[in-house]
Parts: sequence; C-alpha cells; structure tokens
Amino acid sequence: MAIKVLIVDDDPNLVVSLDFLLRREGYEVHVACDGQEAMDALAKLHPALVLLDVMMPRKNGYEVCAAVRARHDWDDIQIMMLSAKGREADIAKGLALGANAYMTKPFSTQALTQKVAEMLQAAA
Repeated sequence: MAIKVLIVDDDPNLVVSLDFLLRREGYEVHVACDGQEAMDALAKLHPALVLLDVMMPRKNGYEVCAAVRARHDWDDIQIMMLSAKGREADIAKGLALGANAYMTKPFSTQALTQKVAEMLQAAA
C-alpha cells in the first residue's frame, strides 16, 4: 500500500507539479486547497506526510500545524511547511509550532523529493 501524502496549497500550478512529482515517486497523493479542507482531509485520511503552505485562506498553515500538533493521535504525521515566507522568524515560527521541516519557495524539485523521502524514512 502506497504512503499517503497530503498537499495543502492554494496555488493550483504548484499543486499540479507536486502531485505529479510525488505520484511519480510512488506516493498516494491527496490535495486540499485551504486550511479548513486540510483539517477535513487529515481527519479522513491520516496521511504520513503533509506538505503545508503557510499563506492560505480559511486557516493558514501555522494554524493547521498547531491544530495537528494539539492532537496526540496525529503525532506520527510528518509536516513540511512550504512557503515564500523565508525570513528566519517565519521559519522559526513554523518549527516552533511543530513542523518537522520548512522549505522556502521556490525550491528545487530534487531537494523536495529527497527531503520527503528522508522524512518518511525517519518516521518509519
């Protein structure tokens, strides 16, 4: 059974790219377009990894990250925040809220797929 990955981003172009990349790597990919959809998808799917944008409608990535970390039955879910917000304070906030990794946009697709594999391997 393929490992479930949830992409949470409101940029349709980025979602299409990430979906293609991750499916090519053999992951089962699901998509949410905003923070509230992310919460619904998390409850339904319990993915191994969430690629989480910071700036989104309805709930931002920081709020989603904090909500995931508040639930101990979701402790095993890995979170990689993806954001154009690359200041040290932004990165520190994401990590302090419980993200396992933070990658700034734009990023190399090779670096992203490598980091995803590392995170999932470490969590296994």
